[in-house]
Amino acid sequence: QVQLVESGGGLVQAGGSLRLSCVDSGTSFRVRSMAWYRQPPGKKREFVGVIISSGSTRYADSVKGRFTISRDNAKNTLYLEMSNLKPDDTAVYYCNEIPSIAWGQGTQVTVSS
Repeated sequence: QVQLVESGGGLVQAGGSLRLSCVDSGTSFRVRSMAWYRQPPGKKREFVGVIISSGSTRYADSVKGRFTISRDNAKNTLYLEMSNLKPDDTAVYYCNEIPSIAWGQGTQVTVSS
């Protein structure tokens, strides 16, 4: 069973930066489209951005210009570089394949004002 393990979250001040990682245990990572999602406190999980196998990316309007998704196929690892963080970015962040598989535990990002 493929597992997803997110890491890199933490507490950061508004305007700061964080880099999240997601390790995919599957054997076909390099051909998978991968996405980041987040779930703010008391809200539903929402789409953050996606990267396809070619490296092309697309982002939610709320993070465009501030967040960057990349991947290292040799390490089966997906990244989310977040900059100019805002309190509204506070959430548990998850990665997943497309189509989705079982969710990992996520990683908490808290942005203080």
